[in-house]
Amino acid sequence: MNDMNWVAVYPEILLLALACVVALVDLFVTDPRRTTTYWLTQLSLAVVGVMHFAAMGDAPTETMQGMLVVDPLSHLLSGVSAVALIITLVYARPYAESRDILKGELFTLSLLVLLGVNVMVAANNFLTTYLGLELMSLSLYALTALRRDHTISTEAAMKYFVLGALASGFLLYGLSMMYGATGSLSIPRVFEVISTGTVNKGVLVLGVVFVVAGLGFKLGAAPFHMWVPDVYQGAPTAATLLIGGAPKLAALGMTLRLLVEGMLPLATDWQQMMLVMAVASLVVGNLAAIAQSNLKRMLAYSTISQMGFVVLGLASGVVNGQPDMHALNAYSSAMFYAISYVLTTLGSFGLIMLLARQGFESEQISDLAGLFKRSPWFAFVMAIYMFSLAGIPPMVGFYGKLAVLQAMVTTGQSLYIWLAVIAVLLSLVGAFYYLRVVKVMFFDEPTDHSPVTAPADARVVMSLNGAAVLVLGLVPSGLLALCTQAVVRALAH
Repeated sequence: MNDMNWVAVYPEILLLALACVVALVDLFVTDPRRTTTYWLTQLSLAVVGVMHFAAMGDAPTETMQGMLVVDPLSHLLSGVSAVALIITLVYARPYAESRDILKGELFTLSLLVLLGVNVMVAANNFLTTYLGLELMSLSLYALTALRRDHTISTEAAMKYFVLGALASGFLLYGLSMMYGATGSLSIPRVFEVISTGTVNKGVLVLGVVFVVAGLGFKLGAAPFHMWVPDVYQGAPTAATLLIGGAPKLAALGMTLRLLVEGMLPLATDWQQMMLVMAVASLVVGNLAAIAQSNLKRMLAYSTISQMGFVVLGLASGVVNGQPDMHALNAYSSAMFYAISYVLTTLGSFGLIMLLARQGFESEQISDLAGLFKRSPWFAFVMAIYMFSLAGIPPMVGFYGKLAVLQAMVTTGQSLYIWLAVIAVLLSLVGAFYYLRVVKVMFFDEPTDHSPVTAPADARVVMSLNGAAVLVLGLVPSGLLALCTQAVVRALAH
């Protein structure tokens, strides 16, 4: 317990050192394309990502005097987050360069976002959870305001900051109530104390309410979703992609640590709130997205509905107050869904950035009109992303939805079976706005006949991204096995 065990967190220590190095090196870079800083950042992300994937098989280890726990769950989510940031920066570089925001801050803050994500998914104590959350959130607020001379971006950053601070306050208040009731900030110790059944239930339930509200905001689930459309639309698309990618995995990891590892004996209380959030997210996200003409805003509401599925998976792990074999299916399916969603959303926002140019954002759905005639390959890849988000086979999004629905149906509870039916019906509603984008790309006449150009590295990554969405849908067993292994070893710990 008193062992610092610095070796266990060497990827995080290296990441912090590299973020400082990138910030210092950028001070001497005069190249407007920031070539040195860009490749140094990409190399840093690649090294950290490889470290996490290489350590997947190691035994779970508590480190930093029990403040962090390094296990397959933290390694998997941290490794995928590093890959997500690599892809994000490949897409973001030409976009940021054309808008004069390709500065050292973009790279340094991106590395700090990843450091915050890593701390959140490995947190074993309320203090480290909050520390990681604030490190990630403050970096994202700053990235949202990267275009300081752009009114909409600064307004979005202000909304994000104010509502994010409010949500952090909810979470902090809930955690302080849990501390007051259990006398500990350690997540395993909180679990042990709650399991004894000797703590005042009223205080615990009130604490859980605030914790779930804070988690709902970070996931972007309804009714805590108000910030999502405005921030997604107002932020520079590069920052939007940063917000919609790795932080979703961090929110999932934080939810698993706090609710499943720390507050499982209170599952009957937080389950009810999670189920309400899930259904509200599916309804609000899918219905509101239909009315959108702005592509970024439509994808924002799409995010809300997709998070509804993730929350459904998280909420269906405990049946009749007892976790059993359903818990592994439920939590691993939620993780599989979140990873597949992040992979898909990287490509969809990435394509928006590749189609944008100086003075033209390509944010309206109508801006995609006739894309098939301008660039058949990009139209084909974007169609893959839209089919995946809609849950159409054989894309990975279909298998993600199927895994969550199977986890719910196998509980045998009529409530979950009905919720699965509702989720399927609302997914059918949601398919309309995804297929509308495909229809506009393939059948509408283009208003701009100029060919689509993009840097070679962005074209290659976009193609690999689309191929991954297709291949993981055809062969999902490998990723699903990794998710199951991560959940099993995290819960066993």
